[in-house]
Amino acid sequence: MEIKLESAKTPDSYLRTLPEGKKLSKTMSVWKVQDTNNNVGKAGAVSNVITPEEHPDAEAILLGFAPGKSYLATGIGRHGNFLQWGWSASPSQMTPAGRNLFINSICYIHKFDGKAPLIHRSSSHRLNALRLAAVINRISGEKKEFFMRTFPTELWETYGSDPDGLVQYYKENLEFIYRDKVFLIDSELKSLGLNSNRSVDSLEQLIGLLEDNTNADTAMRLLTRYTNQTFQNAEDWKQWFENNRDRIFFSDVGGYKYFIIPKGYLSNQ
Repeated sequence: MEIKLESAKTPDSYLRTLPEGKKLSKTMSVWKVQDTNNNVGKAGAVSNVITPEEHPDAEAILLGFAPGKSYLATGIGRHGNFLQWGWSASPSQMTPAGRNLFINSICYIHKFDGKAPLIHRSSSHRLNALRLAAVINRISGEKKEFFMRTFPTELWETYGSDPDGLVQYYKENLEFIYRDKVFLIDSELKSLGLNSNRSVDSLEQLIGLLEDNTNADTAMRLLTRYTNQTFQNAEDWKQWFENNRDRIFFSDVGGYKYFIIPKGYLSNQ
């Protein structure tokens, strides 16, 4: 079935959250999934971002046009054996192409029967730090309270009226963002010379530092921060890592932690 494309202004939120090296023009092509008399016909999002590295139990089936969200906002997603559909209308209000898309999505999800989600949301993705930083000047009435609930108190004086500066601050430290009530930058991890808090290489390096008397305490503190493990010595950490190396992944929304994919979980993908 032919899909009728329309032109829409590229949302400012997309331009602020583009992945490195990605470019967008001032307009983009969109198409309607549901035939309603408002922008909901084109817009839809179930998640701000789904990436295979962080979400082995999920995938972005189709990006959705969702002004205010990030560029990678997902219109149709899968989390384990759950289909996530980003639009609200009943099939009678969908466009013909939208109805076909809905049916195809249901057929697709069937092959994941029994594959329950691995991660349950307990935090907010690091890209939300950029998205929320960009709108601090749009908050009326409780701007300072909003800032304090979202970002560290010590950033208020410098960035309280400078959304562009705050966005740049988090962009420059993207690989070190974690969330403990507010979006923080892990200065301890940076001090060790590691490049990211979400790479398997960083996890391996932290375990190696347990044998370095100078940095062992810091490494153990970071391993406690970023995993759910409670090993007390370097040998147990090494054994755990070697046993699971190929199945380790990191999740922001799962609490900024490393997790293990169960054996056989990805066998039908």
